[in-house]
Amino acid sequence: MLNELDLDHFRKVFSKYTIEAFQKLPKLEKPRILDIGCGSGVPTMELAKLSDGEIIGIDIDQDILDRLSRKIEKEGLTDRVKAIKCSLLDIKFPDNSFDIIWAEGSITTLGVGRSLRGWNRLLKPNGFLVVHDEIKHFFKKRHKVARYGYKIIEHFSLPEEAWWEEYYSPLEIRIKELYKKYSNNPDALKVLNLHQTEIDIVKANPKSFQSVFCIMQKL
Repeated sequence: MLNELDLDHFRKVFSKYTIEAFQKLPKLEKPRILDIGCGSGVPTMELAKLSDGEIIGIDIDQDILDRLSRKIEKEGLTDRVKAIKCSLLDIKFPDNSFDIIWAEGSITTLGVGRSLRGWNRLLKPNGFLVVHDEIKHFFKKRHKVARYGYKIIEHFSLPEEAWWEEYYSPLEIRIKELYKKYSNNPDALKVLNLHQTEIDIVKANPKSFQSVFCIMQKL
């Protein structure tokens, strides 16, 4: 069911914003990048294309990490891209391990203050933290950035209804097709209902889900 739904296909439309954020960073020679909460790795794979460095994607869901590992193998990137199961609340890499930490959609879930504080030690001196999250959750708390040892060097918002127009609306069309195909399959319908519920929440007030990329540097 999840293969037929193929959420990655719809998520890839946001790769252009990942690219825009990466291009706002200074040129780094073979950077070491940690992608926190990488999921099935749509941003992870984009970062691999954008940089000539080492990318480590971490998440707690082994099934989606296995999907990412298959992508890495298919693209011939096993020498510099890794998918590792890891608690996002207790990341055990040594201090000063990474040039860039990338976090799309994970900082609010984990807690803004806790994340900013915990991730700081993982960055090399003058390293960069790039966050993508909902404006209402993260950007309104940007005053916390300096408290935890960063400065904001750049930020940009996605269009007001980008999540609805570019992701959820096309996804809803696909879900309607699958409802017809699996109308007599209770397990499939359970999965589809879960995603339709999320769509309905966004549809009710699409502008409230506007998100922002924030590029920070470790002080």
